[in-house]
Parts: sequence; structure tokens; C-alpha cells
Amino acid sequence: MAITTDSALLRLLQLSSPALPVGGYAFSQGMEYAVDAGWLTDRDSTADWLRQQLAFSLGRVDLPLLLRQHRSSLSGDIHTLNYNNALALACRETAELRLTDTAMGQALARLLGDLDMPLPAIDGEQSFVTIFACAAAHWGIDEDSTCRGYLWSWLENQAAAATKLVPLGQTAAQQLISLLQADLEACLSAAKQLEDIDIGGSLPALALASCRHESQYSRLFRS
Repeated sequence: MAITTDSALLRLLQLSSPALPVGGYAFSQGMEYAVDAGWLTDRDSTADWLRQQLAFSLGRVDLPLLLRQHRSSLSGDIHTLNYNNALALACRETAELRLTDTAMGQALARLLGDLDMPLPAIDGEQSFVTIFACAAAHWGIDEDSTCRGYLWSWLENQAAAATKLVPLGQTAAQQLISLLQADLEACLSAAKQLEDIDIGGSLPALALASCRHESQYSRLFRS
């Protein structure tokens, strides 16, 4: 089902807005250590860092699972929802990356409860991927648009973190977002072709940065 209504479009904007109170702004997802270590020094090195995450993390874990969770939510398949929720959490390579996922998932679930949206009974901790997919399905947002909204939310949070940390000026941050828009579409295209058995990814440098972030001497972001 494609977005054909104004209400679905507005709900997508609401769900992917940086103003949505889910706490994404509180996590740098390893970027803070990467800047401290001198791996990221300007717009282009930051773009390369984010491209790797799009290709080998979001494109191989978040998006393929988001697509499956959207379909399972529409069909009411609670077994698959629970299985893929557990898989999303298992794919987080560090405690910090898992905390990012579960803290945002819990915050979004709490917000949707306040908005009187029914949510499926998910066993244990809730991945942000799962709750985002359930909200989009409930609001009649098609799966491709759901993925684009998810990617856009992630990119805006990362650009905001880079603005503070690298640091980037406001213009450079917008240039960063523009540079990566084609990568967002490539990420979605790759995710749609991925088979169940191929879901999963690993980024050793990201995992290392995330691990070392929690013992970093001075931090702006949560770990």
C-alpha cells in the first residue's frame, strides 16, 4: 500500500521528526570516540564513516528487519514480530549499541501508548526497529516510505552529532546530508533484496569505537 493520503504523509513526518521524543539525539553511536581518536576530522571523513554504516549495518540489519516487521505487523504475525525483534537486538555488537536500540524502542512505545495506539505484545526488550515498524503500519504508511523515514531520522541524528563533535558548521552538516541521500536509496534497494539467511552485519571499527566510548574521559553522549 503506497502513501496516498495526507494523513499518512503527516504521520511519516511525525514519526521521522527529530522532535519525536525518543532520545535519538542522546546517542552518537560510536562517533564521539571516532572523533576523539582522530578518525573523523571533516565533512568527507564523516561521510565515509556514515556510508559504511549504511552499507554494512543499516542496509543489512535495520532495514531488512524493518521491512519484515512492517509486514508482520500488518498481518498480525506476533511470532515473527518476536523472532525478528530478538534478532535485531542480537545483531547489536556492543552494549552501547543495544542500549541505543532498546532505549529508543522503549521511549517510542511509551509515546505511542500515550497516543492510544495499540501495540503487539513483544517479549522482553523492544527494538526501536520493531516499534517504528508497528507505528508506521498502524498509520497506513507503506513499507518503502517507512524505511526512508527511518533512514532520514538516523541521518539527521548523526548529522546533528557531527555538528557538535567534529565539529561541522551548519552548512557543512547540510552538505553531509545532501552527499548521503543517494546512499539512502542504495541502502533501501540492497535491503529489499536481502534473504532472511543473509541478515546480519559487522563493523569492527564501529564496535571498537562504541566499546571505548564508555570509558572515554570526556563525553557529551550516552553510553
